[in-house]
Amino acid sequence: MEYIQRLLEGRIRHTFERGKSVLLLGARQTGKTTLIRRFKHDLSVSFVQPDVRQRYEKSPHLLRGEVESLASVKASRRPLVILDEVQKVPVILDVVQDLIDRGKANFILTGSSARKLRRGARINLIPGRIVGFRMDPFSLQEFPAKDLSERLLYGSLPGILSVGALPDREIDLEAYVTTYLEEEIRAEAVVRDLGNFARFLEFAASESGGIINLRKLSQEIGVSHTTIGAYYQILEDCLIAERVEPLTQSKTRKKLTKSEKYLFFDLGVRRLAAREGTKLSRDTLGMVFEQFIGLELLRNTHIKGHGTKIRFWRDPDGPEVDWVIDTNDTYTPIEVKWTENPASSDIRHLEIFLSEYKSAKLGFLICRVPRKAKLSERVFALPWQSIGEIL
Repeated sequence: MEYIQRLLEGRIRHTFERGKSVLLLGARQTGKTTLIRRFKHDLSVSFVQPDVRQRYEKSPHLLRGEVESLASVKASRRPLVILDEVQKVPVILDVVQDLIDRGKANFILTGSSARKLRRGARINLIPGRIVGFRMDPFSLQEFPAKDLSERLLYGSLPGILSVGALPDREIDLEAYVTTYLEEEIRAEAVVRDLGNFARFLEFAASESGGIINLRKLSQEIGVSHTTIGAYYQILEDCLIAERVEPLTQSKTRKKLTKSEKYLFFDLGVRRLAAREGTKLSRDTLGMVFEQFIGLELLRNTHIKGHGTKIRFWRDPDGPEVDWVIDTNDTYTPIEVKWTENPASSDIRHLEIFLSEYKSAKLGFLICRVPRKAKLSERVFALPWQSIGEIL
């Protein structure tokens, strides 16, 4: 597959122009390494290789000497240094901080987990000097989908989309789930009972996009609800699942849902982890289609940066809206339906939302219509391919 332009590239280049360094986080095989190779660099160190990792673990000061040597040669500019999978040697960040403080270099730090970067007692990500970005699988803007069902089944990881034969994609996704999710996440989390975590992983994938009930899951799996909460935190830290919080402010409704949802970062990985096969029912396709739109919304917020959040809205005794774009308390409600012929009943909850939140001006029904259509004074049906029109 030839290189496909990533939307993050421009933002990263702008960050370097401002004299800042970059932390690029993303699950494995989302394209981080391919992207950072686009930047002309002076030194690249990958901590994936055990011998390299051990060398810097024993002597992190070696990096200081190497960078200072480069800085003395590159007198006209700061050298650019890439450290790949930096969470594997978190102690190296002390050296990075010193080098940035003294203006010796700019850095691209990549990682497939935020656990050790976030929680290590000695870690300092140098607020204001390192700008963080999140790398996702391809968005529709980057790699448009010709076949919706195929994208819902196999996801949009670059390495998977580059495989032509669907049976081969299935094999590669199975390998991803087995070697990455089950082995690496377990190892990093130091999960003692691997059987419980494996069962949790399957349930979490099946429940992706739904309201989380920790106590129900704990009964299904046979561990405490606090353990289930810790397992979800592992998935979130390892960038496999993302938490989506509900919109809870309302002047008229007292029972709005306060529990969050989690979305798996890729639909192909989700399906394989859930052991669902490739023959999905219409109801399941509808639920996965809803997640597909939610992921597109989240990926756009990651590219744009701060200021916009994706939420949902649900009254257990009444209406609910699948997704709400929250831009500084200005709301855009979005419903998702697996239909080619939307009816007035499909937008009833959107109308209720628009009537209750004055900052919400328009609502959208994302479905499989061939072109945009006005359904009411303030609600439009929009083809899934045109979701960029909202974003």
